[in-house]
Amino acid sequence: MNRKVARVLACLGAVLIFLAVPATAEAKERSYSYIYDYWGDVQDAPDPYSVSRVFTYTDLGLDQNLKAPQGLTVAGDRIYVCDTGNNRILELSRPTPQTLQVERIIDSFNGGTGPNTLSSPMDIQVSEDGNLFIADYGNARVLKLDPDLNYLMEFTKPDDNTLDPALVFQPTKLSVDTAERLYCIATGINKGMVKYEADGVFSGFVGATKVTYDFADYIWKKFATQEQRALMQSFVPTQYDNIYMDYEGFIYAVTGSPEELDIKNGTADVVRKLNLVGDDILVRNGEWYIIGDLYMGNGGGYEGASYFSDVTCFDNDIYVCLDRNRGRLFGYDDQGNMVYAFGGNGNMDGYFRRPVALDHMNYDLFVLDELDCAITLFTVTEFGSLIYDAIDQFDLGEYEASEASWREVMRLDGNYDLAYIGIGRALLRQEEYKEAMEYFELKYDDENYSKAYKQYRKQWVEDHIVVIVAVILALFLIPMIIGRYKSIKAEFETAEVFRYYKK
Repeated sequence: MNRKVARVLACLGAVLIFLAVPATAEAKERSYSYIYDYWGDVQDAPDPYSVSRVFTYTDLGLDQNLKAPQGLTVAGDRIYVCDTGNNRILELSRPTPQTLQVERIIDSFNGGTGPNTLSSPMDIQVSEDGNLFIADYGNARVLKLDPDLNYLMEFTKPDDNTLDPALVFQPTKLSVDTAERLYCIATGINKGMVKYEADGVFSGFVGATKVTYDFADYIWKKFATQEQRALMQSFVPTQYDNIYMDYEGFIYAVTGSPEELDIKNGTADVVRKLNLVGDDILVRNGEWYIIGDLYMGNGGGYEGASYFSDVTCFDNDIYVCLDRNRGRLFGYDDQGNMVYAFGGNGNMDGYFRRPVALDHMNYDLFVLDELDCAITLFTVTEFGSLIYDAIDQFDLGEYEASEASWREVMRLDGNYDLAYIGIGRALLRQEEYKEAMEYFELKYDDENYSKAYKQYRKQWVEDHIVVIVAVILALFLIPMIIGRYKSIKAEFETAEVFRYYKK
């Protein structure tokens, strides 16, 4: 089958999967860890992560259980947990890889003109200078405190006349860049992220999502009466659920779950990567939309699409999305290919009831569960380490080592598509173009196959240039020589005949 045709069929399959799930799709028992192959079939995979430990309030040495916690942030060697229902923030250290320890409880601060206590803190971020930015939801502000919890300033409702005057400023999620510019998500504000400069001045909205609508509804709205339009759904941008700033200063933002309309018109972008001006630069070269699970059936009381409530990104540009709906984690590489998926809903270790926050320390993952009031620590397995090693080695230009790591991944899982593509990319950089083409062809990677073929063709021409030139010259010279020979021969024969008759 032609690769381009196969790719089109695969994309059409994604739409059909979303709209009508076969009965056998959800009936198939899914393993804890899995991926989707080129055809959209579920392929069981070795676990990239294992549960190291689940921390509850007793494991942390607390006398009081957490209550509806909403935020978790890793900053250096510290983990901050927003114990929202108890109006406090826990600052944790990690003395050993298997333990967490409470260093201090943040429920009040020094100075300021308003209340010096927290009310339903939803999120916290720490700048490079160690200053704390707290989404003080109940007090309608974002606090900026120094490392010793002294009040520095606060950020309140943006002074923008396009906002409803009755709107109460309720910040939920934050992100801070190296210059201490603040990016904030607030309830009821769907114009994008609220941006404040380091001095606290509101400087506008960043990264508003595109408005999508059904054309038939749009036409109907044009002819509907005012009363009918009032009852219809408005076409407004989608509000972000969470944001994360990576090591380069790009902001990853998630918008919950995809709309069916977005799947049909090819604009499903529940994960976005925003630059400083708010443009989405996320690469989507994978075979499937970056929406988590492809199958939208129901089971265990859960139905519909995956709902991304948080996202985090490693330094190798692999980003992990947290699915609040089914309690799963989905990893994607910088090209938009699914690297792994694992997790589920339940009461066992490694399963969740309502996961709401996610962050990482090195390659370890911390997941906060709102209902279980617990923190789950995931540590990477041999399989996951090999994947990360292969990607890191490739980024460092160690292509032979990357190839070897990918071959180890393929040894552990012969159905892992990215291993074949990774080997092909490593071979491509080692100028082993013909062998790279074979690996790309196995997994229908037409784009990389074309690159390898182009280089292979160029290499073949360079290696056989002498033969090619000789053949070309022969094609031109041999006919010329033969023609000249025939011409001379004809002249000679004509001269002989002339002499014969002359005698």
